[in-house]
Amino acid sequence: MRKLLLVSCAAFALSGCQTLDGLKTIGNAESRAAEEAAANSAKLAGILDAQDEDTKARYDARNPQETVEFFGIEPGMTVVDTIAGQTWYAGILSDYLGTDGRVIAADYAVDMWALFGGFANEEFLERRASWPQTFVETAAENIDEDDAPVSAFAFGSMPDEFAGTADVVMMVRAVHHLNRFEEDGDYFTKALGDVATILKPGGILGVVQHRAPETNSDKASEGDNGYVKQSHVIAFIENAGFELVGTSEVNANPRDVPTDSDFVWRLPPTLGNSADDEELRATYVAIGESDRMTLKFRKK
Repeated sequence: MRKLLLVSCAAFALSGCQTLDGLKTIGNAESRAAEEAAANSAKLAGILDAQDEDTKARYDARNPQETVEFFGIEPGMTVVDTIAGQTWYAGILSDYLGTDGRVIAADYAVDMWALFGGFANEEFLERRASWPQTFVETAAENIDEDDAPVSAFAFGSMPDEFAGTADVVMMVRAVHHLNRFEEDGDYFTKALGDVATILKPGGILGVVQHRAPETNSDKASEGDNGYVKQSHVIAFIENAGFELVGTSEVNANPRDVPTDSDFVWRLPPTLGNSADDEELRATYVAIGESDRMTLKFRKK
């Protein structure tokens, strides 16, 4: 009996040591993860601080540090930037992701651009058709040896080799046009199909979008005015097979409460309808940039 008790005590002690070792391992892993997150945050902050003054002037409205971190973007990842060059994330990401990472720029389909009318003349559409190549060539002029390489494609014509390569897809102020032309050619649906294809299993789709009040009419919130209801965006993307895993108010602006007749381009930086009205212009400047939803989805 004494021998049995000794063996039992030894086994209990060993089990306790293993438990302590396990807890220590978990603690070390959590500590390393925290240190890595802090280092990544510092790296991103340094990159943002090194940008030109025109870019930094938009930080208060665009909150790039908080937005990139909310989407879980880290060095070494492959990240898709939708409408790159207009959202300006591609250049920042190339610096941040480093040589082990990759930036892939995505454009609207050329036939969708044709639906914009006005400026979308034949010459413009020809430029959009060659945009992936010209974007990569232009980006290459600004890429250093420590930066992530850049590729590009247009929705509806994504190269097969991109499938399953991306960790995160960013759609920053791009959803309203996809939504407004959905009935003309399923452009939002097709774009989300490409997003699902390019993402790795469990990959993230991050959306930042001008937000219409839920009390506004559905017709005025289809995207023609730049605004879309958050409930609609969530439902549409969930119906495409993605899971909503987080929301953030980091890009919210409660001063922007658009009516059905307000378009987003009345606000800074465009100030599109107040060039000759100083009082109206001052009102819009006081509002600031648009109220924006920030949504995080996961590919199922």
